[in-house]
Amino acid sequence: MTAIVETRSATIRRRLAHPVIDADGHDVEFVPALLELLREEGGPKAVERFTQLPGWYRHPPEERFARRMVRPPWWALPTRHTVDHATSVLPRLLEERMGEMGLDFTILYPSVGLAATHLPDPDLRRAVCRAVNRYHAEVFGPHRRTMAPAAAIPMHTPEEALDALNHAVGELGLRVLMMAGHVRRPLPGAEATGPHGSWIDNLALDSPYDYDPVWARCEELRVVPAFHSGGMGWGSRVSVTNYMYNHIGHFAAASEALCKALFFGGVTRRFPRLRFLFLEAGAAWAAWLLCDLVGHWEKRGGKAIENYDPRLLDRSLLAELLARYASPVQEPYLGRLKEHVAHLWPDVQDRSRLDDFSEAGVSSVAELVDRFVPSFAFGCEADDPTNAWAFDTRVLPEGARLRAVGGVGSLVEMCHGGRFRRDVQVSEGG
Repeated sequence: MTAIVETRSATIRRRLAHPVIDADGHDVEFVPALLELLREEGGPKAVERFTQLPGWYRHPPEERFARRMVRPPWWALPTRHTVDHATSVLPRLLEERMGEMGLDFTILYPSVGLAATHLPDPDLRRAVCRAVNRYHAEVFGPHRRTMAPAAAIPMHTPEEALDALNHAVGELGLRVLMMAGHVRRPLPGAEATGPHGSWIDNLALDSPYDYDPVWARCEELRVVPAFHSGGMGWGSRVSVTNYMYNHIGHFAAASEALCKALFFGGVTRRFPRLRFLFLEAGAAWAAWLLCDLVGHWEKRGGKAIENYDPRLLDRSLLAELLARYASPVQEPYLGRLKEHVAHLWPDVQDRSRLDDFSEAGVSSVAELVDRFVPSFAFGCEADDPTNAWAFDTRVLPEGARLRAVGGVGSLVEMCHGGRFRRDVQVSEGG
């Protein structure tokens, strides 16, 4: 299997003057090897706990409904083409086939270890993340010229994240991150567990922790914070029986929540050189978010919020107009104007917090776009027809173009930190 099979992707690649990078691929861990590393990191009990099926499958239907258990993934990996599955497991085979895929370089995220950063038990979480990172560093080590595996970085506390960063990047030499995009934290005193007794910490806005040291360490290590966390179990994505109902749109929902937090929390203002990557969610939500941010800023950002100041209301004129035009239903209550005003405009004691855009530090639409567009990149699937919205300068404010990066087969060049190395070439024969 050393020859490059002629494919449409390979034909297109030969016409291009730039490298093609798969920025959101996945490998499938060879489970026995991963579990042995987990045994070394956490002992036999860690292996036993990690290999248990998701709780949903161990409970009868009546209990699933009684506890409103969210249906998790099942049969997540295709099986029809065995060679393709083997390609996702074996780096050397993947390297041989990259030419037929039209790829020069691929960035690979875990599959079995995808949820490692969100495991609720701190000891198991740390052990699984370390095992996943060791596995990828060892298996992909000989193939650094054509592929880079992602390190699983838990974010429950800044200290845990820094420890994982120093181990994965500093010791193991991994160059790509898969950071948890949120942390589900228990509500104080809540009896219920899961989504009914917890809240979502998006790491940058209203968090109990300061994650600036983590972003600063990413800058020092010259790595991009990339996020592959989902939103199943949030909001309406809590079906007990239907996985697809929970799955559709969940990566975009989680990405939007974090992206907004990074913007409104001022992270893009404090770290303008840092780039944040959101994976497997497309760019349509980002185009919508940018337009929404601009629209809301124009109405309620900066000095525009003063248009809503109740002190500007001419109460004498309002009383006069009410007396002149009130309907029979309203007339008996005209003497209660003060009550009407107090209900519509509650008294705000801290007026310094009225501008929700203050932490983002923007004073114009152009500045808002500059806080957003250079700071974020968005992983797009090759078969997503809405990818084009990232480049629609007719719609996006200030003629912006979003930084879309491609999944397998999507001929989109990843742009971060300058041009990609020009000496990377198509692998012929591995």
